[in-house]
Amino acid sequence: MEAKKTLREGYTTGACATAATKAALTALITGIRQMEATIYLPVGRWVTFAIEACEISEESASATVIKDGGDDPDATHGAAIVSTVSWAEQPGVHLDGGKGVGRVTKPGLPVPVGEAAINPVPRKMIRETASEVLEQYGVSRGVNVIISVPDGEEIAKKTLNARLGIIGGISILGTRGIVVPFSTSAYRASIVQAIQVAKANGCDHVVVTTGGRSEKFAMQQYSHLPEEAFIEMGDFVGFTLKQCKRLGIKTVSMVGMMGKFSKVAQGVMMVHSKGAPVDFSFLAAIAEQAGASPELVAAVRDANTASQVGEMMLKAENRRFFEILCDCCCLSALREVGGGITVETSLYTMSGQLLGKAVRNDAGD
Repeated sequence: MEAKKTLREGYTTGACATAATKAALTALITGIRQMEATIYLPVGRWVTFAIEACEISEESASATVIKDGGDDPDATHGAAIVSTVSWAEQPGVHLDGGKGVGRVTKPGLPVPVGEAAINPVPRKMIRETASEVLEQYGVSRGVNVIISVPDGEEIAKKTLNARLGIIGGISILGTRGIVVPFSTSAYRASIVQAIQVAKANGCDHVVVTTGGRSEKFAMQQYSHLPEEAFIEMGDFVGFTLKQCKRLGIKTVSMVGMMGKFSKVAQGVMMVHSKGAPVDFSFLAAIAEQAGASPELVAAVRDANTASQVGEMMLKAENRRFFEILCDCCCLSALREVGGGITVETSLYTMSGQLLGKAVRNDAGD
């Protein structure tokens, strides 16, 4: 229970934008600067947000909420989320993005091409909250709501937005309203979104990598593929493979290094360093199969890290070891998804040297 107390929940950009909208609209109607705004989150709870700044003019009002990501590492933590509300000629709540909120330029996202990157749940939250405020004060006029993030364009450079076709700023996100510290749900959601964008842009071949460095090597190896085809899966190997199959991807190329792919080869599909240790007996058996000397096989069994094993086999010029290891990765991947796709595996050193490759074509039922 102690750990739960020390991890602080945060709030999504969507929740912050909704609170800012409530404060701005209330200020516009009443002429009183708002210091806080209380909204109802999709997760089923009321939360009061502090308003950092509130400005009122005759025709519009704006309010700022500072995004608090809690203890979850987030590129948007500390960002100013601003809502500017003005009277509209048409009835209803008209929502758009301003400076620092991206525009969608590629299909496959939950927001149509050309619109501001404000996801469906935040859109609903903002519209419903604005409608409630209008009703509360008996106002029948329509309003324009513009959500902006002054530093959004800079923050977006730390995200994969540009690759997903979100240009000019960040997305306004959140399905629950809260950010759960160190949750995997946000990462998983970003993987699914990346696969959907790849598919919607005509890619039936994607390249999945365990991190930024392996992605750099992958982009050189598969330079003929468009940027959308490259997806960082992190430690979520099994999850990513299953989503690729579910979304109709025909070929998945996995690119990574010894540490994590040694685990994939033995059938471990969640490859976090703490979650699954490397099985050196398994690597020793592959070394034996690859024709390594008894001394080298023994050295592999006693190694400290998978990278060290890779160095040993490279020094011994035993390329067969890496080919077998890559083939084991392909077989593990096909087992995980129940076949029906083609899987390729490429293994690199930290410095970008290709150690081995394998492909398994399984287009069976």
